[in-house]
Amino acid sequence: MKVIIGSDHAGFNYKTILVAALLQNGYEVLDLGTNSEQPTDYPDHAADVAGAILDGKGERGILICGSAVGVSIAANKFKGIRAGVCHDTYSAHQSVEHDDVNILCMGERVIGIELAKDIVYAFLNAVFSGEERHVKRLEKIKALEDKEL
Repeated sequence: MKVIIGSDHAGFNYKTILVAALLQNGYEVLDLGTNSEQPTDYPDHAADVAGAILDGKGERGILICGSAVGVSIAANKFKGIRAGVCHDTYSAHQSVEHDDVNILCMGERVIGIELAKDIVYAFLNAVFSGEERHVKRLEKIKALEDKEL
């Protein structure tokens, strides 16, 4: 599986550790930055990862900032992106199984790195169930995306 990952400065350290762990475990990784702890704007990184997912450059995305909230808000502005904040393993796999989440968002200032690794693998190993009730709900979400207010 090809994973697209990005962070702002507040998520840079975890991103660096997670990229190494993913590569060591056989994942192909597209790292879209940031590449230092110099302050950057999280919407830019969320846009990069969301755009890469929509362009088919990878199957799943990971975004990391200080809290995960900012990158989640920004990524979810893109039609077809379902970005979820997950700070536990249950939410990480359930978000894929029920909601077909394609971008995992985590906060470096919220959880420890070992838990972050566990969350990443729970997210990446999960598969959308395809159950009728979940498909129906996703269709409703897509209808909301298409709705003009």
